[in-house]
Amino acid sequence: MLYRITGRRPALSALVLVLGVSAIALSGCGDKKPQKAKAPAPAATVSVATVASQPIARLINATGTISPWEEVPVGAETGGLTALSVNAEEGQVVQAGQVLVKLNDALISAQLRQQEAAVASARATLAEAQAALGRARELQAKGYLSQASLDTATARQGTAAANLAAAEAARGETTARLAQTSIRAPVGGLISRRSVTKGQIVSAGSELFRIVRDSRLEVDAEIPETELGAVKAGMPATIYSDKVGETSGSVRIVTSEVNATSRLGVARVALSSMGGFRPGMFARVRIDAGDQPALVVPSASVLYRENRPGVFVVDNAKKVHFRRIQILTSTGDRVAATGLTAGEQVVVEGAGFLGEGDLVRVSAIVAAR
Repeated sequence: MLYRITGRRPALSALVLVLGVSAIALSGCGDKKPQKAKAPAPAATVSVATVASQPIARLINATGTISPWEEVPVGAETGGLTALSVNAEEGQVVQAGQVLVKLNDALISAQLRQQEAAVASARATLAEAQAALGRARELQAKGYLSQASLDTATARQGTAAANLAAAEAARGETTARLAQTSIRAPVGGLISRRSVTKGQIVSAGSELFRIVRDSRLEVDAEIPETELGAVKAGMPATIYSDKVGETSGSVRIVTSEVNATSRLGVARVALSSMGGFRPGMFARVRIDAGDQPALVVPSASVLYRENRPGVFVVDNAKKVHFRRIQILTSTGDRVAATGLTAGEQVVVEGAGFLGEGDLVRVSAIVAAR
């Protein structure tokens, strides 16, 4: 008799399958090697410089507008006359006493001729009165003339003398008015403005020209209040423009007032020569404030991040840290800055490849000379 067994074989097969998979898994785990710890990044080889305090020329940069040192207005002293000729133009350099405008003097010349004739007549009258007085004195001394007649002759002589003086004064006034028809430069210098034209009727007191005395120009240089205290009168300066070039100069005066909004003060820098500069031009100024002690690093050590300067400083563990600095001045291969301490080391070569906290190996120390 045959018997059919059911229910036990599937369970046994499943058990065998589970045991087999577990064995394979255990076998795989036994063959896997343990992971090694990540090796640290190698130290970057760099050169460094030691932050040192050195005397360095402090150069203060500023901008400003060219203006006259002193501007002299030129006007007419007599009025109602026509300008016959204008003999000077804007931008021309004139000498003191040079005729700038000639006014119509025909009427004044005629008046002068009349007054010269009046002077001649008064002089003749005075001569006649003086002669009459002389004769009267002689006659009175001999008893032939009364005292009253002598007094009359004396009065006539005095009146004649007064009339001559008045005629001469009138002639002198007209002579002066005639001279005023030639309008002359009161000072030598650059003509910065002309406001008269030929044929114009000129009024007394009206401004016809402006002259920059001795052609002396200066720059109203705007300087931050943080640097204004370092600027003194007499300091040398260089004034330059992209279009004109450059010229030397010196600080003439430092104003005492600082703009409350812009925090800028003004130093007036006198140009040693006018050159191609003219009033109203924009100019840049570099003032030499002299040698001053400052913390100095090589220019090559300075990096710019977010448009702000900084350097990598090496700590005692040979790790680097980026530090912001403020550049005071730069001359050649040196930079004077704040934000550092004397004796610290900053990365020079290799700084551009570093990140915060990187380990470095110093291969050389560069002098910040």
